[in-house]
Amino acid sequence: MILHNNSFTKEVAARVLVLGGGLAGLAVALDLAGRGHCVAVVERRRYPFHRVCGEYVSNEVLPYLRRLGADPAALAPAAIRRFGLSSPAGRMLTSPLDLGGFGVSRYQLDDFLYQKAVAQGVEFIFATVADVAFDAAAGQHHVALADGRQLTAALVLGTYGKRSALDRQLGRPFFSQRSPYLGVKHHLRLPGFARDVIELHNFRDGYAGVSAIEGDKLCFCYLTTRANLKAAGGSIAALESEVLARNPRVANILGHAERLYAQPEVINEISFAPKLPVEQHLLMVGDAAGLITPLCGNGMAMALHGAALAAPLADRFLRGELARPALEAAYAHAWRQQFGARLRVGRAVQRLFGGPILSELVVSGLRHWPAAVRTLMRQTHGSEFE
Repeated sequence: MILHNNSFTKEVAARVLVLGGGLAGLAVALDLAGRGHCVAVVERRRYPFHRVCGEYVSNEVLPYLRRLGADPAALAPAAIRRFGLSSPAGRMLTSPLDLGGFGVSRYQLDDFLYQKAVAQGVEFIFATVADVAFDAAAGQHHVALADGRQLTAALVLGTYGKRSALDRQLGRPFFSQRSPYLGVKHHLRLPGFARDVIELHNFRDGYAGVSAIEGDKLCFCYLTTRANLKAAGGSIAALESEVLARNPRVANILGHAERLYAQPEVINEISFAPKLPVEQHLLMVGDAAGLITPLCGNGMAMALHGAALAAPLADRFLRGELARPALEAAYAHAWRQQFGARLRVGRAVQRLFGGPILSELVVSGLRHWPAAVRTLMRQTHGSEFE
């Protein structure tokens, strides 16, 4: 791959270009570099930085991260073993987590994987992608950056997250459909909060998750609608006090916690509409391929698992063992087989919550049916993978 720019003449011998440096992008870059390939990642922001994310990861990812030489134990994450779910009125059900998980901030985890990737020889280009095109005759992708640089690569992976201007350029249907959802994340300190539990709390047209991360901190992240925000006068503070705090458990958290940064992280237009895992010869990984509802709480594990699916197939393609059509077909099949049912269950579960009456009925019923709770959780989580 050649980077063309008057002030940037370094030649990078990369055959793989990864667009987006979140969990999926960092993991697939680290994986492919470990297999001997030259990889470059394009990321808009410099590490470390915060992302809107629930920051809970199922333990299913641990064998894979350890194989990559990136055991998160080095970050001293919180060990999560229990699950709690409240109705809008604060009625609570609890369940053990069969496999368990860990809590760690994206600020720490992404930077940790970035440092590992740099040490493995991955090239990082901090810039915004303006355009992607595929040259069928040459069998190459051409990627234009906003600063004028032009990149070429044999293979490009789209790992840029939930929503990007690239989705518009690629003509992805979900991009033209307005989504009512927005996500908000705080880091909090709340002495006395159990550090081995992830709690999800329902409120009108939304739900909030809270769980421990590294140090003595908590991640508090919620999904709600623009209509809720508009009704609160466009103020996040008013939204939290007038809507979220109607759930007494959320009111207790917000009323007693110390907020660790002045303004929360916010993201708009979160879409749970189906997406395709391959678009115009780009392999989509992580949220760019499909987004599970936050109520099911396993998006970080899915991003890492997607990288584990993509990397060995990309490796075979780069070594000439798979033609491009076979690569794309195999990846699309593997992705749908691994995640298709999870996403469908996630969308179905989301429809059960949000409305106060239905949410109360569902939580009340599930409190007396623990086997159903564990079955639902198993259907939105995977097994360990390498």
